[in-house]
Amino acid sequence: MRVFLDANVLFTAAHNPGGKAAFVIELGSAGYFLVFTSDAAREEAERNLAMKYPDSLLLLVALLGRITSVTADLSVPFPDGLPANDAVIFQAAVTCRATHLLTGDLHHFGPLMNRPELTFYIIVQTVAEFLATL
Repeated sequence: MRVFLDANVLFTAAHNPGGKAAFVIELGSAGYFLVFTSDAAREEAERNLAMKYPDSLLLLVALLGRITSVTADLSVPFPDGLPANDAVIFQAAVTCRATHLLTGDLHHFGPLMNRPELTFYIIVQTVAEFLATL
């Protein structure tokens, strides 16, 4: 399995190190699956943490050391209706050949959740849904 983490998952893992998002990173570090994120997701998580929970930035840096970062191939197709900032997240997931894209963004990704036929066979899920299927 190849699991891609959106910015809000990174943010949550750094802000709540005992939570489910951090647990996903721990499982990846233990070799249960490969964990990826992108430059754009990292930058967004850093920016949001700096504004809301700056004390969590050091933990984010530590967590990022356990995650492979990729740069999105902007020529990769993405599902219709995704705004540009979410399209680049999806494109990064495709670039790293992710089997799963984990996000808390129900507004933009919600209609695509658990509908791999709409997402080029990437399973888009919340962290909780992903953990429930393991």
